[in-house]
Amino acid sequence: MRTRWLLLAVAAMIFGAVGGAILAPQPAGAVSKEMIELQQQVGQLLQGQQDLRSAMDSNEATLRTLVQQSLDSINRFSGEMGSLQKTVQEVQANTGSRIDTMAQQTQGLSDNLQDVQARVGKLSQQLTDVQNLLQSLDAKLSGGSPSGPTGAPGGAEPAGGNMAPPSGLSSASADTLYQNALRDYNTGKYDLARQEFSDYIKTFPSNDLASNAQFYLGEVSYAQGDFRGAIEAYDIVLMNYPNSFKLGASLLKKGLAELELGMKASGTRDLREVVRRFPNSDDARRAQAKLRELGAAPAARTAPH
Repeated sequence: MRTRWLLLAVAAMIFGAVGGAILAPQPAGAVSKEMIELQQQVGQLLQGQQDLRSAMDSNEATLRTLVQQSLDSINRFSGEMGSLQKTVQEVQANTGSRIDTMAQQTQGLSDNLQDVQARVGKLSQQLTDVQNLLQSLDAKLSGGSPSGPTGAPGGAEPAGGNMAPPSGLSSASADTLYQNALRDYNTGKYDLARQEFSDYIKTFPSNDLASNAQFYLGEVSYAQGDFRGAIEAYDIVLMNYPNSFKLGASLLKKGLAELELGMKASGTRDLREVVRRFPNSDDARRAQAKLRELGAAPAARTAPH
């Protein structure tokens, strides 16, 4: 635009000079000199226009280069962000898997502790029985030969004649079967573990760890994706073993299995029941975390009596 105005000004000067030359004729030398000067000025203006265009083309090329470099940087940054996001997802997946493994191992340790406690209780009972037997024998020896049941030679009662054998005579085989089943479960041999836990319940239905074995039947079904079978196994623990160590875990896993089957109402209800009945337990904390994930408010905790 500026160049156009300059050209118009030059043209006006030329026309003015020509008009002046027409209206007031001047010597031929003066007119020729002015024409030469005008031509030089026009040439300078044209050169300036060309230089300006060259500068603009150069600036445009530089700007295009900068824009392309910016686009390349953005694309590279987007690629790096995608790679970082993928890495974060992989880390989260691995972390979740490790947490599940740790939870499974912790559960196994807890069961081993319960097993040890049960063994200690049995040994304590056996020790008590032995002490009672020794005291009875000592009393009989120190008191002479008291009259015994009719038909006993010399009136002496045979040692242990009316005494039941110490309890827990089959505890070794029971413990072995339970530990084998638990080991097979922890190593992923679910079918073998199912058979062993079932055998334990059939053979030792009144043992302290029978409810644990029933709970692990539910865990095997849950691990294999048979959520309905898992719910049935957990229900047996809840109904048949009111004093089981696995009541809270059974109710928790029942709720999670129901959620897996799309039974959100009953699953949420059971998770809230875990929080209400077993406050301050690991099962309650897991139930609360799942309820928060579902966007459901947990039930108010009930203080233990």
